[in-house]
Amino acid sequence: MPDQPTEVSAVRKTLDERAQMTDLERLRHSCAHVMATAVLRIWPQAQFAYGPPVESGFYYDLDLDHRITPDDFEKIEAEMRKVAKENQRFEKRAVSRDEAIALARSGRLGGLTERPGNESRFKLDLIDKIPEGEEISLYQNGEFLDLCAGPHVNYTSKCKNVKLMSVAAAFYMGDESKGQLQRLYGTAFESKEALEEHLLQLEEAKKRDHRKLGRDLKLFHIDEDVGQGLILWTPNGSVIRQELQNFISEELRKQGYSQVFTPHIGKLELYKTSGHFPYYKESQFGPIMANDDMQVAAEAGCSCAELMARLDAVSSRLAEQVNERAGREIISPDRVMADDRLMDGFMLKPMNCPHHIKIFDSQPHSYRDLPVRLAEFGTVYRWEQSGELNGMTRVRGFTQDDAHLFCTEDQVAAEVLGCLSLVKIVLTTLGMQDYRVRVGLRDPDSTKYTGNPENWDKAEAACRAAAGSLGVPFTEEPGEAAFYGPKIDFVVRDVIGREWQLGTVQVDYNLPIRFDLTYTGADNKPHRPVMIHRAPFGSMERFTGVLIEHFAGNFPTWLNPEQVRVVTISEKADDFARQVHADLLAAGLRTTLDVSSDKVGAKIRNAQIEKVAYMLVVGQKEAEAGVVSVRHRNRGDLGVQPVADFLQEVLAEIRERRL
Repeated sequence: MPDQPTEVSAVRKTLDERAQMTDLERLRHSCAHVMATAVLRIWPQAQFAYGPPVESGFYYDLDLDHRITPDDFEKIEAEMRKVAKENQRFEKRAVSRDEAIALARSGRLGGLTERPGNESRFKLDLIDKIPEGEEISLYQNGEFLDLCAGPHVNYTSKCKNVKLMSVAAAFYMGDESKGQLQRLYGTAFESKEALEEHLLQLEEAKKRDHRKLGRDLKLFHIDEDVGQGLILWTPNGSVIRQELQNFISEELRKQGYSQVFTPHIGKLELYKTSGHFPYYKESQFGPIMANDDMQVAAEAGCSCAELMARLDAVSSRLAEQVNERAGREIISPDRVMADDRLMDGFMLKPMNCPHHIKIFDSQPHSYRDLPVRLAEFGTVYRWEQSGELNGMTRVRGFTQDDAHLFCTEDQVAAEVLGCLSLVKIVLTTLGMQDYRVRVGLRDPDSTKYTGNPENWDKAEAACRAAAGSLGVPFTEEPGEAAFYGPKIDFVVRDVIGREWQLGTVQVDYNLPIRFDLTYTGADNKPHRPVMIHRAPFGSMERFTGVLIEHFAGNFPTWLNPEQVRVVTISEKADDFARQVHADLLAAGLRTTLDVSSDKVGAKIRNAQIEKVAYMLVVGQKEAEAGVVSVRHRNRGDLGVQPVADFLQEVLAEIRERRL
């Protein structure tokens, strides 16, 4: 089991949401009941909480003295096959609340029979959460009876293409105080072929796991003494990161961006002004108090609750300024505190945008100066739950290839298109051309979004128009906008069919208002700029993790940490090999030399395992002729070439960033 229990969502789906299950979700939900039936036939005392379908399959949370392990999967699956073969009908029955409670107290719900002294305690809790007036229903297949709103397939015979995948720990309702359960995961498909294809894909994903390849290829390291979610880029991984940065920097220069650098922390009021604090408070590291303020608070006997309240609060000056500029109440009176009670501090920056705003605002701008495009490889910090961390793809500190563009309203459409073209260049160069576009819009029923509705309408219209011009499918997803504006995300499908959200472009009318940004227009009057946020890679850590898996560690030569290894057949070729190695280094190639006493076959195997792009094999014969025998990691033996010819070809490959 993993060290950290899996989070369980306490959000209950409505009956309407349940009724909208797809056919595959309906099948998987039914398979969860079949799995529960099988587990109870083996361990009748098991207590079940709930078992929904999820993106990759289904699970059921249960409490059982026996600790289920993968060794138990075969016997559970054997019972599941029996249940499927019995072709049990899924039958629904509506009951009163009192009847449901009585069945739960007898242990019958979530069981095969009544179980005196073993009441269905989770079902009692779930019954209590059903709103008054909502139908309470049970589903029965064979001897298994469960509290369930459905829907299901008609018969268990549909549940034959199923496979148990893993078992993990989970807190009931996501609450540590409610105790830890076992979460048994499975997956199911409508056909045997679809299941086999999925399992093959999972096997391929294991081979490509960036955590394993990252360790084997010495690309990155995560150390407990440094902290989980904080990546240490090793020399090999740093090569990939630097090459990616060089690549995007070339494109930025072509598009007129200016490079900037900003600190890793900023004053707390900066993020109160931007709205990142408190909007992202739960996803941020805690405030850092100034030493003097900490001393004062300690001497005054300030409680933790009072201290946090004083750090969270804002001055009446800031509240009045932001609300006046916005034309409505953004900062409510309950957040305002007298100046003599406020405490200041600093934050590890969760976003780069407030720093870039301050750079833009550090000097006056005319409409002739716009757009101003500021770019930075800026490191930011977010507090992720430990159970959600995942190698390089979910971390607590990451570097964004971030940029913020300040432009006139008339320039928004062209600038958004320029940002989108940059993302397309990145994905095309890296061979990631199977992608879709997602337009994240605000949820009109949510209060998390700031700014004028009229400006939101303009920004959303600009994003829709830009997405529509790309010539690829795009979807609109309400509720997926940033709190300050709508966004366009690129969702990339890798070579084994998995989807990753990578590049993003966001249109923002709100932060320029909150920070009172202006430029002088042609009418010689102040005007508000529009701000565009964009990050083609998203983050260097996540993007590199995805690339490791996409290429299975076999990076194209221009990205590969080791581009060429010179390998000798015998010591008689050592001097020539050293000269070849020196020539490669002089040409700027990342190269190593293997003149060890190992046999040449072992040297080549080592280079293959370490995924070196090219191997130049030299023996006495090659030394005398002044040539090298060229092998490629994937293409095998490429024949004998003069060193100059090999150099010419490989340098062209690198320069053109060929795949």
